[in-house]
Amino acid sequence: MATAAGAQVRRVYDAAREDDGVRVLVDRIWPRGMTKAKAALDEWCKDVAPSTQLRKWYGHDPAKFDEFATRYKTELKDPARAQVLDHLRELARGQRVTLLTATKAAEISEAQVLAELIGR
Repeated sequence: MATAAGAQVRRVYDAAREDDGVRVLVDRIWPRGMTKAKAALDEWCKDVAPSTQLRKWYGHDPAKFDEFATRYKTELKDPARAQVLDHLRELARGQRVTLLTATKAAEISEAQVLAELIGR
């Protein structure tokens, strides 16, 4: 689990915990095999997710993470994505926010990039 200011990153497949605070899924695609009840989400902010083109290029290759993060931050300047990022920052001001992703390596995911940006 990675933490940045009021945001932490976890896998959506992990059981919800008492210290999760607001649970927000930040993937564009619903996690395979996950029910809404088991996900225990407060929100699904799919509009903040990276573009399909960027996601497919990245493929969660650890060697590409730094370049992925740079490209994703550029995408986050898009007004629609920026609005959702601002919403996540606002949520994290008064409470803990857990950014959830289905990827196996949450520490090299869009959720980690978002957590770092929220912490600024």
